[in-house]
Amino acid sequence: MSKASESPPPVPTPRAASSGTAKVGGMDENVAGALAYLVIIAIVWLVLEPYNKNKFVRFHSIQAIALSVVSMGLSMVLTAIPILGWFILPFFWLAMFVVGVICFVKAFQGQMFKLPIIGDFAEQQANPK
Repeated sequence: MSKASESPPPVPTPRAASSGTAKVGGMDENVAGALAYLVIIAIVWLVLEPYNKNKFVRFHSIQAIALSVVSMGLSMVLTAIPILGWFILPFFWLAMFVVGVICFVKAFQGQMFKLPIIGDFAEQQANPK
């Protein structure tokens, strides 16, 4: 037999890469946890059933909402303080943005990164006893 009549070896079909994280509502839980730091999405995650049941997503959603509430409250206080508060306010906003980005990245990496005080509160709310 000639080599031309032989069929080529089968080509293996590529498999989808497994990320190793649990799926929640059709997406990886680390992606859902990271998206929770967009506060509107955090509220949606707490309302929708599959996301609300996942402790990782629930923790990051509660922490994101608590961070936003604390940030708004402190912004109001700084706004009420003439001159010094107005000077500090842009740096405070920058700091809150950086903290939010750090939380987003840590959640995307699959870590339960807890902020001081806010993280403890979020953990208690996400894991009721």
